[in-house]
Amino acid sequence: MLLKNYKTTFLQELSSLYDEKEIDSFFYLVLESFHHIKRIDLALNPQMEMDDTQLLRWESVLAELKKYKPIQYILGTTEFYGLPFLVNENVLIPRPETEELVELILSDNQLRAAVNPLRILDIGTGSGCIPIALKKNLPNAEVYAIDVSEKALATAQKNAELNDVKVTFMLQNILETEDLDQSFDIIVSNPPYVRNLEKAEINPNVLDYEPHLALFVEDDDALLFYRKIARLAKKNLNPNGQLYFEINQYLGKETVELLQDLGFKTVELHQDIYGNDRMISCTYS
Repeated sequence: MLLKNYKTTFLQELSSLYDEKEIDSFFYLVLESFHHIKRIDLALNPQMEMDDTQLLRWESVLAELKKYKPIQYILGTTEFYGLPFLVNENVLIPRPETEELVELILSDNQLRAAVNPLRILDIGTGSGCIPIALKKNLPNAEVYAIDVSEKALATAQKNAELNDVKVTFMLQNILETEDLDQSFDIIVSNPPYVRNLEKAEINPNVLDYEPHLALFVEDDDALLFYRKIARLAKKNLNPNGQLYFEINQYLGKETVELLQDLGFKTVELHQDIYGNDRMISCTYS
């Protein structure tokens, strides 16, 4: 069957579930994964065919997409900050907003890191996307990462190997931790922050497949992780150490006030590319 003809079928089969631009994106992601060619290659060779075995693989992807399974989980890979990452249902799919968090940390610290190697800790690392991207761009940094899930840490370790960086991963429940037992120049976290009351806003591909442990918090204590991590940061940040968070866009003001009440200085709220309150940076001396 001609690949260009199957694209029409692919679009028709998914048109009631996704918009055309998203289906187009799915098609070319699968094309690259299965056939190792890009959009331009198919345009230049419209007579390219696939055999019956390849067709069955495409049909399997189509069936999964109809169940709203994320394309990243179907293919088992994604890209974050220009780097390849393995993903599965034990880890959240890295998002563009988190790339912005990495960019913020790098823009604040690349000159500083060139003079003095930094010690960095990521709390709730999941796939390892934050510490791996930071280590790749700050090769002199000493980078650590914590998660409560053994399966997530196994994926993160594979991603560190895939990207040829050294990150020290640690199995630890941050809510049960009283002291980190070492000091850091930077602590960063993208902790669970979606309130149960916000589940109605969550698409089925996220709600039905991504790990709830890494997503949701109780409505009556939505800043639980921020409070705990900030208190640990007060104990374990070096002088003028920096704390960075990705946050719930609806709780920017409350998160800023929490950090100010705990004694953090230069607490700054940053918006993402969509104009939502999404990141906070601050220092503790």
